[in-house]
Amino acid sequence: MEARDKALTTLKELNINYELTEHPAVYTIDEMKDLNLLEMGVVCKNLFLRDQKGKNHYLVVISPEKKADIKTIGLLLESGKLSFASEDRLNNILGIPKGAVSPLAVINNSDKSVTVVIDEDLRGEQRLGVHPNDNTATVWISFDELIKFISHNGNVIKCETFA
Repeated sequence: MEARDKALTTLKELNINYELTEHPAVYTIDEMKDLNLLEMGVVCKNLFLRDQKGKNHYLVVISPEKKADIKTIGLLLESGKLSFASEDRLNNILGIPKGAVSPLAVINNSDKSVTVVIDEDLRGEQRLGVHPNDNTATVWISFDELIKFISHNGNVIKCETFA
């Protein structure tokens, strides 16, 4: 729970308003739907990707109804071929386990090497759902407050339009 505590503590230190919903461990948007979490706000779909050489990493945050086509994402980011990062990379770079991918994990990315790519369609949303670096809860936060959190850590943020 250390990664979770660090994220929640940072939210408090930054005076970011959020709500926390506890729930059983979930690994997919469908599992979140089964718990009626999609009715509480816009639950984000999060992907941790790497480029072909493994030098660049991207944390992609998109609307739940959009398809996560990594080939298209690679073209959009002009990064070449992308693939899902391994569990080891996820743990080493973001300090979280598989199933807990979240933009709040940038708090563990001390070298600020991960680029956060956010779906432009999420802009202006007042209630985005993301994990607090642990998949047994959801943090509800506004788009602007999420940007504030990521910016505080110093990671590059790109807003892109996904089909």
